[in-house]
Amino acid sequence: MAVNASAGAAFELKGRMAPFTVLQVGTAEIDAVLGQLDARLAQAPDFFAGMPLVVAPAEGVSLDGATLEALVGGLRERALLPVAASGLPAETAAVAGLGLIRNLEASRSGSGESGRRDTPARAAPGAARVVTQPVRSGQQVYARGGDLVVTAPVSAGAELMADGHIHVYDTLRGRALAGVQGDENARIFCQSLKAELIAIAGQYRLSDQIDAGLRDAPAMAWLRDGELELNAL
Repeated sequence: MAVNASAGAAFELKGRMAPFTVLQVGTAEIDAVLGQLDARLAQAPDFFAGMPLVVAPAEGVSLDGATLEALVGGLRERALLPVAASGLPAETAAVAGLGLIRNLEASRSGSGESGRRDTPARAAPGAARVVTQPVRSGQQVYARGGDLVVTAPVSAGAELMADGHIHVYDTLRGRALAGVQGDENARIFCQSLKAELIAIAGQYRLSDQIDAGLRDAPAMAWLRDGELELNAL
């Protein structure tokens, strides 16, 4: 078939480093992994649906091709999207139909001498989105390119998303996801923390992982050395 060169390039290959979630597998007993995963998914099923995953064994854990293939099949049955493996031979990843990411920690933390994580620059600041009405169950509010300010209650089952910070000057139930485009400097502030899920730049904490002393109290969430932190205000 003749190629029309004057039509321009039909595709480009661009190097991009996007945030991803690593599923670190702590045992080769796949039934145990999937069983515990089911319990976690039951708490926030909508948040995990379609999530791209990199599968990586913990130190001392060995995964052969058949075991990895069974795990990948189980993840896909649960609407997760395993796309690559790390810390495994290429031929093992290939058995499960996965790509391979080498030097995973270096790709996540940057290669500078200090080990500082490279933080994506925030998009050009835009006006904050201000919501003054209660956010009901099933509603999703997204502040694209800026911060989200809510001055009313957020119900269980609601979802707040922002490329920047999230401020809730009332009770925060439901889910709050700040820095959704990868901004690790984003923070979440609320007057009363009762959230089902808190997330910043892909790092998340579910309700049962939140210190009981922070429940029903003013709180702030942020990232420190790539880990999600929660403190009272």
